[in-house]
Amino acid sequence: MPLDDRPAEHSAGRRSFTAIVNPVAGGGRAAAAWAPIAQILHEAGATVRTETTRTAADGARLASAAAARGDVVVAVGGDGVARDVADAVARSSGTFALVPAGRGNGLAAKLSLPREAAALAELLICGTERRIDLLEVAGKLAPGNAYSGLDAVANLMMNDSRIPAGIAYRVAPVLAVVRWKPARFEIDVDGERHSLAAHLVVMANSGRYGHGLDIVPDAVLDDGLVHVLVAGAEIPKRRIARFMKLAEEGLHIQEPGVRRFSGTHISVSADRPLPLCADGDQVGELPATVTSRPLALRVVAP
Repeated sequence: MPLDDRPAEHSAGRRSFTAIVNPVAGGGRAAAAWAPIAQILHEAGATVRTETTRTAADGARLASAAAARGDVVVAVGGDGVARDVADAVARSSGTFALVPAGRGNGLAAKLSLPREAAALAELLICGTERRIDLLEVAGKLAPGNAYSGLDAVANLMMNDSRIPAGIAYRVAPVLAVVRWKPARFEIDVDGERHSLAAHLVVMANSGRYGHGLDIVPDAVLDDGLVHVLVAGAEIPKRRIARFMKLAEEGLHIQEPGVRRFSGTHISVSADRPLPLCADGDQVGELPATVTSRPLALRVVAP
């Protein structure tokens, strides 16, 4: 149904919006992605504010203020800005929405968000609100995933790279694999301990990350659980590229050496210092604890 013909009870006037735009997301595409959506919302009678961030602290501060006004707070960017905005909105008991415009858009994929401006505007105006879980990790609330090991090392290399994002997503993992040696992880899942030599450990809420990987396909956004996937050292380094390729379709879980667990309280340590990442950025180092915060975030989504 065209926006102009929408019945009154679905009017954009029922919602006001503040967009938190990460200007560097997706190689600088975020502002361009938001502009036509903002125009459609404005033409439909909505109150629309646009705020541009310089730091993650900006995103949290602006999101908190917008949530306090009662606005739907729209994160415009990738998984990093989604994490920062979702954290602030959840703590303010506000409503979150997402316009995917980053290098990695794992949460948007898990939420089955449309990519076209008109469809996203339609969703923002008419979409129902649902609640999803968050992960509490290193003092932050993250809607996607926390992870350590090879993927975290590659993540940091990509973040530090000056080459275009598309190339970095291909090159950084290769360089990380060349230098990588499996670590021994100690994983506690609700009191059940596992000691494993592994390449990576992913603690998932969305299960989607990187450049289109369905790394933990059985993860569910609203089941109150943290879903854990371990890629064991049984997987030879020469097969890791194939493993990641299979992960695009979630087929890697059939590979020998893959183990899966689920619980509400996950503690992880390793036999050497390793970075801990959450939704695209480093948030600390191991040891760490990841806890489910059930239904902590209200989201406008299909």
